[in-house]
Amino acid sequence: MSTETIEFQAEARQLLRLMIHSIYSNKDVFLRELISNSSDALDKLKLAAYQDKDLGADTADLHIELVPDAEARTLTIRDNGIGMSRDEVVDLIGTIAKSGTAELLAKLEEAGGDAESQRNLIGQFGVGFYSAFMVADRVELTTRKAGTSEGVHWSSDGEGSYTIEPADDAPQGTAVTLHLKASDADDHVHDYADPSVLRRIVKTYSDFITWPVRMEVTVPAQEEGGEPTTEDETLNSMKALWARPQKDVTEEEYAEFYRHVSHDWQGPMETIRLAAEGTFEYQALLFLPQIAPMDLYMRDARRGVQLYVRRVFIMDDCEALVPEYLRFVKGVVDAADLSLNVSREILQQDRQISAIRRRLVKKVLSTIGSLRDEQPEKYETFWDQFGRALKEGLLSDPDNRETILSVSAFPTTHSEGETGGTTSLAAYKERMKDGQDAIYYMTGDSRSSIESSPHMEAFRAKGYEVLLLTDPVDEVWVDAVEGFDGTPFHSIAKGQVDLQSDEEKEQAKERQEEFAELCEWMAGVLSDDVKEVRLSSRLTTSPAVLVGDEADMTPTLEKMYRAMGQEPPKVQRILELNPTHPLVVGMRAAHAEGKDETETAELLAGMALLAEGGELTDPSKFVTMLAGRLERTL
Repeated sequence: MSTETIEFQAEARQLLRLMIHSIYSNKDVFLRELISNSSDALDKLKLAAYQDKDLGADTADLHIELVPDAEARTLTIRDNGIGMSRDEVVDLIGTIAKSGTAELLAKLEEAGGDAESQRNLIGQFGVGFYSAFMVADRVELTTRKAGTSEGVHWSSDGEGSYTIEPADDAPQGTAVTLHLKASDADDHVHDYADPSVLRRIVKTYSDFITWPVRMEVTVPAQEEGGEPTTEDETLNSMKALWARPQKDVTEEEYAEFYRHVSHDWQGPMETIRLAAEGTFEYQALLFLPQIAPMDLYMRDARRGVQLYVRRVFIMDDCEALVPEYLRFVKGVVDAADLSLNVSREILQQDRQISAIRRRLVKKVLSTIGSLRDEQPEKYETFWDQFGRALKEGLLSDPDNRETILSVSAFPTTHSEGETGGTTSLAAYKERMKDGQDAIYYMTGDSRSSIESSPHMEAFRAKGYEVLLLTDPVDEVWVDAVEGFDGTPFHSIAKGQVDLQSDEEKEQAKERQEEFAELCEWMAGVLSDDVKEVRLSSRLTTSPAVLVGDEADMTPTLEKMYRAMGQEPPKVQRILELNPTHPLVVGMRAAHAEGKDETETAELLAGMALLAEGGELTDPSKFVTMLAGRLERTL
């Protein structure tokens, strides 16, 4: 068999240039691609030797070897795996020159400058081998298939053609030699003949592959005047904890690995392992941290777990596998196969990704539930650190909304302390009074401001438990979530509240008639600020309170919009009067006598607005009226 030169088609040369200069954002990944190919070759040899006992292949010391040569400016990646025949070299390495290239290029031209579309189209060809031309002027490949005696030598400069010829002295396996370009820091081309650079890249991308990646290094002389020696250094750890049986991994190893992937100096709060077999296989090793990172609530915070495919590192923060509300979860997911494009930097959305994501979410949420049931102290720490983030899922993940509610905890009027003491919704429901048909809650800036609110008076007097929701996200999710386990949520600051006995309802009807004229007059006087004035069943000690309709925006939510630079639409609330309060009784009597109590009505409305945490439209006018009234009482 003689040397044969095969010309690339014109469009193939254009496509190759596109791959070399446009596909990969980080040139270091060429080594990941070539090591991955070698790892696959070793896997195939192991399987072939098992299936064919007469194969005659050498399987004694399967490994991958890196041979940098600084003087010659070359880097060789060698394995003693399955190797390739001449036809396989043409078929696999020469894929880019096969028919169909023109059609692919036409599709790329249709995609125009859309890099995402270009990557996905090129990804159909699986040409990661050609990433070598990003860092090499010329690439040579020498290979011999296991069990055969004929070797093959392939060579190309990535431009006009490639040559292929016999290589009788080729050892079993494949050796790829890169004639390196000059290093250029500005162009992100490092000195890939430098052993320290190779160590870093292997540690980053190929640390956990099954086979050892070795490199011969020089060891300084141990004694003065002695000669330096050489030895093989294994660059990768091969310690993929997620692939080892759980009983064989110690807590110290888990803690060390967690610190490696999270950059957290502490150990994890909880370790989560997950494995799936069948249509598609994957393994996951996840961790719940002990303390929230400083950037947990920052817009540009890093989130997502590390993604590996067959122990080869693909990306650091794979957002596609973990929803944003679980961004505190750290760890790795290792899939047997995924729909990656050629650069392995873009993860295509498909059924596999969605299935893995669903399983991970359910496993993390069930682990949080187990913490609450079995380790309440640890759960309390978790909720204090990450509860606010987890509740974001009530808005973004309707499929798991009920589960998120079930593993959440909330402070209530039956718990103690500004931050301590929480309850689950299931426990709240068990304590609900006979006849209570809703889970009562109130949102606000702090626990103390909610507990001192006039809205709480009747609930406190009658012993009803109320959720105290003080996180900013609480202002939003309560309007999106209908209820829990069939029981609706109801804000005690909105709509009508029915806590009265039959006898109290009869008394309320009589008072409604007594105060009807006063309410109608006050509604007219305060028409610019309130849409209705009515008697209240929620007050016991305060003279008045402002409440909203069911769909109205709360004062706290209005403040949040203003803090974000957005002016919310004006909301007219309902002013409820306490018919048993001396001030309201006195106003009714004065109005019946024909006295003008407009100032008193405005003061009463202003007091109610301040009590609910609202902001006065004209604070100076309110202060002037209040000072004048106080002066007249002295």
